[in-house]
Amino acid sequence: MSVLRSVGLFVVAAVAEIGGAWLVWQGWREQRGALWIVGGVLALGAYGFAATFQPSPDFGRILAAYGGVFVAGSLAWGVVVDGFRPDRWDIAGALICLAGVAVIMYAPRG
Repeated sequence: MSVLRSVGLFVVAAVAEIGGAWLVWQGWREQRGALWIVGGVLALGAYGFAATFQPSPDFGRILAAYGGVFVAGSLAWGVVVDGFRPDRWDIAGALICLAGVAVIMYAPRG
């Protein structure tokens, strides 16, 4: 159950961070206003908070693994929200990153 909880927390953190960054982008670059930016900053804070619930006590390990989740999640966000069309190298890179997450977080340790 610990792995499922951890994966779920990574998903929550990814939605909060990527969504927060997107809201800031929309507020500033697309000139949608300060409320979008404030919402983005709050979502980015929620990402940091979500990371604290990971079962591993190792901050560096969690953030390193989250880097891979962020890469894959950012591509997925772009596809769903912005109509981005990744090429095979984008997809290959995202899969490599997710493999890295699996090794960093879930490999057996002595």
